[in-house]
Amino acid sequence: MEQIAAAYKEKMRELSMFSLFCSCFNPRLHKNLDVNSEYMEVKPINKRASGQAFEVILKPPSPVSDVAHNIASISKKRDVSLEDIQKKLEAAEDRRRSQEAQVLKTLAEKREHERDVMIKAQEENNNFSRMAEEKLILKMEQIDENRRAHIAAMMERLQEKERHAAVVRRNKELREELTA
Repeated sequence: MEQIAAAYKEKMRELSMFSLFCSCFNPRLHKNLDVNSEYMEVKPINKRASGQAFEVILKPPSPVSDVAHNIASISKKRDVSLEDIQKKLEAAEDRRRSQEAQVLKTLAEKREHERDVMIKAQEENNNFSRMAEEKLILKMEQIDENRRAHIAAMMERLQEKERHAAVVRRNKELREELTA
């Protein structure tokens, strides 16, 4: 069965694909399309609504035909030498190394990017902490200034009360002197 399939494939390669294709469109060539060979026979069938139809009849090949020779040559091509296998293995190893180098390069680039991102995040964190500390110091200074101002205002009121108390005492002493 494999020999028949190989013969069919070989004959299909030998047929002019252009003439086969053109025959589907040119009705004059339908009469000339009867292809008879040692391996197959192609006959046109009555035209159908869907297009041209053909019947392909495969003939069993003779045991001494070129097909047997072709199959033997194919098996010879499949015999691969140790050097060819070694070359293929070396090429595969080179591809693997190249892919590995590319993966390592990509990982190194990602690692470098992550390091840059970490450094930038640390800088932003330090800047934020420094700004927060400066704001806190400013607020504490403002609170201290407010407290000092409040204490100064209280001291001034206390001094005013002491002056008023001194005036009241003097007036009281003067009254006592006048009534005495």
